[in-house]
Amino acid sequence: MQTRTLSDISPERLEQLLAFDRLLNIMDDLRAKCPWDKKQTLQSLRHLTIEETYELSDAILENDLPEVKKELGDLLLHMVFYAKIGSETGDFDISSVLHGICEKLIVRHPHIYGDVQADTEEKVKQNWEQIKLKEGDGKKSVLGGVPQSLPALVKAMRIQEKARGAGFDWEEKQQVWEKVEEEMAEFKEHFNAEDDSVIDPEKAEGEFGDLLFSLVNYARFIDLNPETALERTNKKFIKRFNYLESQSRADGKQLHEMTLAEMDEYWNQAKKL
Repeated sequence: MQTRTLSDISPERLEQLLAFDRLLNIMDDLRAKCPWDKKQTLQSLRHLTIEETYELSDAILENDLPEVKKELGDLLLHMVFYAKIGSETGDFDISSVLHGICEKLIVRHPHIYGDVQADTEEKVKQNWEQIKLKEGDGKKSVLGGVPQSLPALVKAMRIQEKARGAGFDWEEKQQVWEKVEEEMAEFKEHFNAEDDSVIDPEKAEGEFGDLLFSLVNYARFIDLNPETALERTNKKFIKRFNYLESQSRADGKQLHEMTLAEMDEYWNQAKKL
Protein backbone atom coordinates (compact mmCIF):
# COMPACT_ATOMS: atom_id res chain seq x y z
CA MET A 1 0.00 0.00 0.00
CA GLN A 2 1.10 3.55 -0.69
CA THR A 3 2.26 5.43 2.40
CA ARG A 4 0.02 8.35 3.29
CA THR A 5 1.18 11.71 4.62
CA LEU A 6 -0.61 14.28 6.78
CA SER A 7 -1.55 16.24 3.66
CA ASP A 8 -3.55 13.21 2.46
CA ILE A 9 -5.73 13.11 5.58
CA SER A 10 -9.28 14.41 5.25
CA PRO A 11 -10.75 16.71 7.93
CA GLU A 12 -13.08 13.91 9.06
CA ARG A 13 -10.20 11.44 9.48
CA LEU A 14 -8.10 14.06 11.23
CA GLU A 15 -10.89 14.57 13.75
CA GLN A 16 -10.92 10.82 14.39
CA LEU A 17 -7.16 10.71 14.86
CA LEU A 18 -7.26 13.63 17.28
CA ALA A 19 -9.96 11.85 19.32
CA PHE A 20 -7.74 8.75 19.47
CA ASP A 21 -4.76 10.89 20.42
CA ARG A 22 -6.83 12.38 23.26
CA LEU A 23 -7.53 8.89 24.62
CA LEU A 24 -3.84 7.98 24.42
CA ASN A 25 -2.91 11.12 26.34
CA ILE A 26 -5.52 10.44 29.01
CA MET A 27 -4.21 6.88 29.32
CA ASP A 28 -0.69 8.25 29.85
CA ASP A 29 -2.01 10.52 32.62
CA LEU A 30 -3.96 7.75 34.35
CA ARG A 31 -1.07 5.33 34.24
CA ALA A 32 1.24 7.92 35.75
CA LYS A 33 -1.05 9.47 38.37
CA CYS A 34 -4.00 7.23 39.28
CA PRO A 35 -3.32 4.64 42.04
CA TRP A 36 -5.76 2.13 40.56
CA ASP A 37 -4.58 2.49 36.95
CA LYS A 38 -0.92 2.32 37.99
CA LYS A 39 -1.54 -1.02 39.71
CA GLN A 40 -3.17 -2.82 36.78
CA THR A 41 -1.50 -5.61 34.79
CA LEU A 42 -2.42 -7.65 31.74
CA GLN A 43 -3.69 -10.35 34.08
CA SER A 44 -5.74 -8.06 36.32
CA LEU A 45 -7.50 -6.47 33.34
CA ARG A 46 -8.35 -9.79 31.66
CA HIS A 47 -11.59 -10.58 33.51
CA LEU A 48 -12.73 -6.97 33.20
CA THR A 49 -12.24 -7.11 29.43
CA ILE A 50 -14.31 -10.28 29.24
CA GLU A 51 -17.07 -8.56 31.22
CA GLU A 52 -17.00 -5.52 28.91
CA THR A 53 -17.22 -7.82 25.87
CA TYR A 54 -20.36 -9.46 27.23
CA GLU A 55 -21.85 -6.06 28.00
CA LEU A 56 -21.27 -5.04 24.38
CA SER A 57 -22.87 -8.30 23.28
CA ASP A 58 -25.95 -7.56 25.41
CA ALA A 59 -26.26 -4.07 23.95
CA ILE A 60 -26.05 -5.44 20.40
CA LEU A 61 -28.73 -8.07 21.08
CA GLU A 62 -31.00 -5.38 22.51
CA ASN A 63 -30.20 -3.13 19.54
CA ASP A 64 -29.46 -0.37 22.05
CA LEU A 65 -27.22 1.79 19.90
CA PRO A 66 -26.38 4.41 22.56
CA GLU A 67 -25.28 1.56 24.82
CA VAL A 68 -23.31 -0.03 21.95
CA LYS A 69 -21.46 3.28 21.54
CA LYS A 70 -20.68 3.37 25.27
CA GLU A 71 -19.47 -0.24 25.41
CA LEU A 72 -17.30 0.23 22.33
CA GLY A 73 -15.59 3.06 24.16
CA ASP A 74 -15.03 0.85 27.20
CA LEU A 75 -13.48 -1.88 25.05
CA LEU A 76 -11.31 0.61 23.18
CA LEU A 77 -10.03 1.88 26.52
CA HIS A 78 -9.01 -1.68 27.41
CA MET A 79 -7.11 -2.09 24.14
CA VAL A 80 -5.24 1.16 24.74
CA PHE A 81 -4.58 0.08 28.35
CA TYR A 82 -3.01 -3.22 27.24
CA ALA A 83 -0.88 -1.42 24.66
CA LYS A 84 0.28 1.07 27.29
CA ILE A 85 1.38 -1.75 29.58
CA GLY A 86 3.16 -3.43 26.67
CA SER A 87 5.05 -0.21 25.91
CA GLU A 88 6.31 -0.06 29.49
CA THR A 89 7.88 -3.52 29.20
CA GLY A 90 9.18 -2.82 25.69
CA ASP A 91 7.25 -5.74 24.18
CA PHE A 92 4.80 -3.74 22.04
CA ASP A 93 3.01 -0.41 21.88
CA ILE A 94 -0.13 0.96 20.26
CA SER A 95 1.76 1.70 17.04
CA SER A 96 3.07 -1.85 16.63
CA VAL A 97 -0.36 -3.25 17.57
CA LEU A 98 -2.08 -1.17 14.89
CA HIS A 99 0.54 -1.88 12.24
CA GLY A 100 0.33 -5.57 13.11
CA ILE A 101 -3.40 -5.81 12.51
CA CYS A 102 -3.08 -3.71 9.33
CA GLU A 103 -0.45 -6.06 7.90
CA LYS A 104 -2.52 -9.11 8.80
CA LEU A 105 -5.61 -7.68 7.10
CA ILE A 106 -3.64 -6.90 3.95
CA VAL A 107 -2.11 -10.39 3.81
CA ARG A 108 -5.43 -12.12 4.46
CA HIS A 109 -7.31 -10.11 1.83
CA PRO A 110 -5.32 -10.93 -1.33
CA HIS A 111 -8.52 -10.42 -3.35
CA ILE A 112 -8.33 -6.74 -2.34
CA TYR A 113 -4.58 -6.15 -2.05
CA GLY A 114 -3.36 -8.79 -4.49
CA ASP A 115 -4.41 -10.67 -7.61
CA VAL A 116 -6.44 -13.48 -6.03
CA GLN A 117 -10.06 -13.90 -7.16
CA ALA A 118 -12.70 -14.25 -4.43
CA ASP A 119 -16.19 -13.24 -5.52
CA THR A 120 -18.16 -14.93 -2.73
CA GLU A 121 -18.17 -14.77 1.05
CA GLU A 122 -17.45 -18.49 1.20
CA LYS A 123 -14.35 -18.14 -0.97
CA VAL A 124 -13.09 -15.28 1.22
CA LYS A 125 -13.47 -17.47 4.33
CA GLN A 126 -11.62 -20.36 2.68
CA ASN A 127 -8.76 -18.09 1.63
CA TRP A 128 -8.58 -16.66 5.16
CA GLU A 129 -8.22 -20.11 6.78
CA GLN A 130 -5.71 -21.33 4.20
CA ILE A 131 -3.54 -18.22 4.68
CA LYS A 132 -3.66 -18.69 8.47
CA LEU A 133 -2.31 -22.22 8.05
CA LYS A 134 0.52 -21.01 5.80
CA GLU A 135 1.46 -18.43 8.41
CA GLY A 136 2.20 -21.35 10.72
CA ASP A 137 4.57 -22.97 8.21
CA GLY A 138 1.96 -25.64 7.52
CA LYS A 139 2.47 -27.20 10.95
CA LYS A 140 -0.43 -25.52 12.72
CA SER A 141 -3.65 -27.50 13.16
CA VAL A 142 -6.72 -26.26 11.31
CA LEU A 143 -8.52 -26.13 14.65
CA GLY A 144 -5.56 -24.73 16.57
CA GLY A 145 -6.86 -21.18 16.40
CA VAL A 146 -10.06 -21.93 18.32
CA PRO A 147 -9.61 -20.52 21.86
CA GLN A 148 -9.92 -23.18 24.54
CA SER A 149 -11.87 -20.86 26.84
CA LEU A 150 -14.67 -20.09 24.36
CA PRO A 151 -18.17 -21.00 25.55
CA ALA A 152 -19.02 -24.47 24.23
CA LEU A 153 -21.78 -23.31 21.88
CA VAL A 154 -19.58 -20.65 20.27
CA LYS A 155 -16.67 -23.07 20.12
CA ALA A 156 -18.78 -25.64 18.25
CA MET A 157 -19.65 -23.01 15.64
CA ARG A 158 -16.01 -21.93 15.21
CA ILE A 159 -14.78 -25.53 14.97
CA GLN A 160 -17.26 -26.23 12.19
CA GLU A 161 -16.42 -23.02 10.34
CA LYS A 162 -12.71 -23.78 10.42
CA ALA A 163 -13.27 -27.36 9.27
CA ARG A 164 -15.36 -25.99 6.39
CA GLY A 165 -12.52 -23.63 5.47
CA ALA A 166 -10.33 -26.71 5.03
CA GLY A 167 -12.94 -28.36 2.80
CA PHE A 168 -14.29 -30.76 5.45
CA ASP A 169 -18.04 -30.20 5.44
CA TRP A 170 -21.38 -31.50 4.28
CA GLU A 171 -22.49 -30.68 0.74
CA GLU A 172 -26.24 -30.22 1.27
CA LYS A 173 -28.26 -29.00 4.25
CA GLN A 174 -30.54 -32.05 3.91
CA GLN A 175 -27.55 -34.23 4.79
CA VAL A 176 -27.01 -32.15 7.90
CA TRP A 177 -30.66 -32.47 8.92
CA GLU A 178 -30.48 -36.23 8.47
CA LYS A 179 -27.53 -36.18 10.86
CA VAL A 180 -29.63 -34.24 13.38
CA GLU A 181 -32.36 -36.88 13.18
CA GLU A 182 -29.77 -39.66 13.50
CA GLU A 183 -28.31 -38.09 16.63
CA MET A 184 -31.79 -37.56 18.09
CA ALA A 185 -32.55 -41.24 17.59
CA GLU A 186 -29.30 -42.24 19.27
CA PHE A 187 -30.01 -39.93 22.17
CA LYS A 188 -33.47 -41.44 22.65
CA GLU A 189 -31.88 -44.87 22.91
CA HIS A 190 -30.13 -43.70 26.08
CA PHE A 191 -32.84 -41.42 27.41
CA ASN A 192 -36.30 -42.68 26.58
CA ALA A 193 -38.85 -40.18 27.84
CA GLU A 194 -41.68 -42.66 27.35
CA ASP A 195 -40.68 -44.94 30.22
CA ASP A 196 -38.91 -44.83 33.55
CA SER A 197 -36.02 -47.10 32.65
CA VAL A 198 -32.64 -46.37 34.17
CA ILE A 199 -30.32 -44.51 31.84
CA ASP A 200 -26.56 -44.34 31.62
CA PRO A 201 -25.85 -40.64 32.44
CA GLU A 202 -22.40 -40.69 30.82
CA LYS A 203 -23.68 -42.14 27.54
CA ALA A 204 -26.74 -39.87 27.57
CA GLU A 205 -24.50 -36.84 28.07
CA GLY A 206 -22.32 -37.90 25.16
CA GLU A 207 -25.28 -38.42 22.85
CA PHE A 208 -26.82 -35.11 23.93
CA GLY A 209 -23.55 -33.38 23.09
CA ASP A 210 -23.57 -35.01 19.64
CA LEU A 211 -27.16 -33.83 19.14
CA LEU A 212 -26.31 -30.25 20.09
CA PHE A 213 -23.26 -30.27 17.82
CA SER A 214 -25.38 -31.45 14.88
CA LEU A 215 -28.01 -28.76 15.58
CA VAL A 216 -25.28 -26.11 15.62
CA ASN A 217 -24.08 -27.49 12.29
CA TYR A 218 -27.56 -27.23 10.80
CA ALA A 219 -27.98 -23.68 12.13
CA ARG A 220 -24.72 -22.75 10.40
CA PHE A 221 -25.97 -24.22 7.12
CA ILE A 222 -29.09 -22.04 7.18
CA ASP A 223 -27.14 -18.93 8.26
CA LEU A 224 -28.35 -18.82 11.86
CA ASN A 225 -26.04 -18.04 14.76
CA PRO A 226 -26.92 -20.58 17.49
CA GLU A 227 -25.37 -18.48 20.27
CA THR A 228 -27.46 -15.46 19.30
CA ALA A 229 -30.57 -17.60 18.89
CA LEU A 230 -30.23 -19.18 22.34
CA GLU A 231 -29.42 -15.87 24.03
CA ARG A 232 -32.50 -14.24 22.49
CA THR A 233 -34.57 -17.11 23.86
CA ASN A 234 -32.92 -16.67 27.27
CA LYS A 235 -33.85 -12.99 27.28
CA LYS A 236 -37.39 -13.76 26.15
CA PHE A 237 -37.82 -16.31 28.96
CA ILE A 238 -36.46 -13.85 31.55
CA LYS A 239 -38.87 -11.11 30.46
CA ARG A 240 -41.87 -13.45 30.58
CA PHE A 241 -40.87 -14.91 33.92
CA ASN A 242 -40.35 -11.42 35.35
CA TYR A 243 -43.87 -10.56 34.18
CA LEU A 244 -45.21 -13.68 35.86
CA GLU A 245 -43.52 -12.69 39.12
CA SER A 246 -44.53 -9.02 39.12
CA GLN A 247 -48.15 -9.53 38.02
CA SER A 248 -48.84 -12.41 40.39
CA ARG A 249 -47.34 -10.34 43.23
CA ALA A 250 -49.57 -7.39 42.23
CA ASP A 251 -52.55 -9.75 42.47
CA GLY A 252 -51.56 -10.71 46.01
CA LYS A 253 -50.25 -14.16 45.12
CA GLN A 254 -47.08 -15.91 46.22
CA LEU A 255 -45.22 -17.66 43.42
CA HIS A 256 -44.28 -20.70 45.50
CA GLU A 257 -47.94 -21.19 46.50
CA MET A 258 -49.33 -21.06 42.96
CA THR A 259 -50.20 -24.08 40.84
CA LEU A 260 -48.60 -24.60 37.46
CA ALA A 261 -51.96 -23.87 35.81
CA GLU A 262 -52.11 -20.49 37.58
CA MET A 263 -48.59 -19.69 36.49
CA ASP A 264 -49.45 -20.62 32.92
CA GLU A 265 -52.20 -17.99 32.88
CA TYR A 266 -49.68 -15.24 33.59
CA TRP A 267 -47.17 -16.82 31.21
CA ASN A 268 -49.69 -16.75 28.37
CA GLN A 269 -50.45 -13.11 29.18
CA ALA A 270 -46.75 -12.33 28.91
CA LYS A 271 -46.54 -14.08 25.53
CA LYS A 272 -49.26 -11.77 24.17
CA LEU A 273 -47.43 -8.60 25.22
